[in-house]
Amino acid sequence: MSSVRIAGAPISWGVCEVPGWGYQISPDRVLTEMRDAGLTATEVGPEGFLPAEPEKLAATLERYSLTSVGGFAPVLLHDAEHDPVPGITPLLDAFVASRAEVLVLAASTGSEGYDSRPALDDAQWSTLLRNLDRLQAAAAERGIRAVLHPHVGTLIERREEVYRVLDGSTIPLCLDTGHLLIGGTDPLELVTKFANRIAHAHLKDVSLALASRVQSGELTYTEAVAQGMYMPLGTGDVDIAGVVSGLLHAGFEGWFVLEQDTILTAEPTDAGPVLDVIASVEYLRGVVERAGVPG
Repeated sequence: MSSVRIAGAPISWGVCEVPGWGYQISPDRVLTEMRDAGLTATEVGPEGFLPAEPEKLAATLERYSLTSVGGFAPVLLHDAEHDPVPGITPLLDAFVASRAEVLVLAASTGSEGYDSRPALDDAQWSTLLRNLDRLQAAAAERGIRAVLHPHVGTLIERREEVYRVLDGSTIPLCLDTGHLLIGGTDPLELVTKFANRIAHAHLKDVSLALASRVQSGELTYTEAVAQGMYMPLGTGDVDIAGVVSGLLHAGFEGWFVLEQDTILTAEPTDAGPVLDVIASVEYLRGVVERAGVPG
């Protein structure tokens, strides 16, 4: 591996697909601050944040000296009467045209937000797992790597659900250190046991005190994010250094995407979220240097 690839994500600036999530900063400010923080690539963020037309997307990112990693796509996977492949085709078109690499899938509940979810029966699980493999194949035909993102408030959240995907599908994972921890999975355990199934990484540090209140039902996920559950890398309760070093020494060649989900109530009048991003970039580069891998 010749270099470590580090990217940003608009959610670190509070830009999210969930209606009513919070104040949405303009693309110009987000992309300018991302570039000035030393990042050279980004996930594209929610639908409507950046241009949907592939040529306009590529041109927009180029103005800020950024490239597209790919992006997050919540998809309905468990409904036998719904085929998710046609719906993902336009996004794959955009990724191909903008030379993006990764389609980050989440198993949508079919409802907005991440504060509640249904239970699936065995037939729905079979449909979900089959559709994951179908979407992986459809993306691969276009030269795009599809990964499954275990995510709070989706149908793949808890430890047993993550392992059911590992057992029942061939799709690789997006290792999101925050969502896994909140859902009851030790991210370092996954790195140790299943590094060969991890193709993309979202790095978050987490306040375990707030995460525990989400796990107990005392707080919703959204409430905990608003209270600062996600923290700059190296300041929370996730073993970020262990996760990153473990992946690198296992030969990981994917992207490390910095994600510190935040909720804003208004346009920041000071430096705002970029300060946490800068701190995380510096911490991650230090981890990479100590791991002995050029970055």
